[in-house]
Amino acid sequence: MQEVRQVIREDLGKEIHDLFVSFDDTPLGAASLAQVHKAVLHDGRTVAVKVQHPKVQAQSSKDILLMEVPQIYWELSTKRVLLMEFVDGGQVNDRDYMEKNKIDVNEISRNLGKMYSEMIFINGFVHCDPHPGNVLVRKRPDTGKAEVVLLDHGLYQVLTEEFRLDYCHLWQSLIWTDMKKIKKYSQRLGAGDLYPLFACMLTARSWNSVNRGISHVPVTASEDLEIRDNAANYLPQISQLLSHVPRQMLLIFKTNDLLRGIEAALGTRASASSFLNMSRCCIRALAQHKKKNTSSSFRRTQISFSEAFSLWQIDLHELILRVKGLRLARWVLALLCRLLPAPH
Repeated sequence: MQEVRQVIREDLGKEIHDLFVSFDDTPLGAASLAQVHKAVLHDGRTVAVKVQHPKVQAQSSKDILLMEVPQIYWELSTKRVLLMEFVDGGQVNDRDYMEKNKIDVNEISRNLGKMYSEMIFINGFVHCDPHPGNVLVRKRPDTGKAEVVLLDHGLYQVLTEEFRLDYCHLWQSLIWTDMKKIKKYSQRLGAGDLYPLFACMLTARSWNSVNRGISHVPVTASEDLEIRDNAANYLPQISQLLSHVPRQMLLIFKTNDLLRGIEAALGTRASASSFLNMSRCCIRALAQHKKKNTSSSFRRTQISFSEAFSLWQIDLHELILRVKGLRLARWVLALLCRLLPAPH
């Protein structure tokens, strides 16, 4: 705590009691670069005070520059002290909190997937540390709508254009079960002859499910068990694979694993809907790239029509899946009504 007081005194020129009505000595969170304390300013605003450890070098300033959520109070921030809006909420893996606050866990899971798909496929960067302590869920005080809040922007990976487009093509191939392109783009991303293992690691599905179509074959408990049992047997191959893929892919793997952990905690494994949302982002990203690289207005119009048609096909496919789901639900309900005796 003495080090925190020292940094605030040196950077803001005042003692803690001059700046804040109250300041919690126990940090809300701590990491290798900084720690966060809850405090209240003299004007009544509750803030989160992020203080860089004194020995950390200046390269961590990207943590401040990339912070967009929550709101930053720049007038009280320096290179080592960051004052932000204090956001109440529950951790993104806290199912009990969501049920208590009437937040749909499936909606949160879908929105988290959409958010990361937009980041990676369209914008070409990824927040690489979505562990539950860095991702909050809350209902907005003004609208009551549920939202996901990213708290810590200290670890980002900016993807190269080549990597981003290859990764888009790979996921399109995985979603639509194009085995030739799965091999092609896995190898372009450094997987070599281990491309089946690479596809399984990315999707957290068995090779049999990848061949049958990950957007068509639901995840089963036996498949999860098979993957866990086989992971230890393939450790040498996994190690070899990780040593050959680009560093960008290592951080993508880390992000995917953390997101899967959140899904597991919420009981929402990747569904056909989430894969289709990924596909939408891939289509948009590839269309943007093609339009950017042509000077022909006619060609850009063609690309736009092709993009719109592909997105319409996904909408239609999703509608068909929903109708089938409703029919199945009605069929199961009717069967149960026949099998179970009516209450007396």
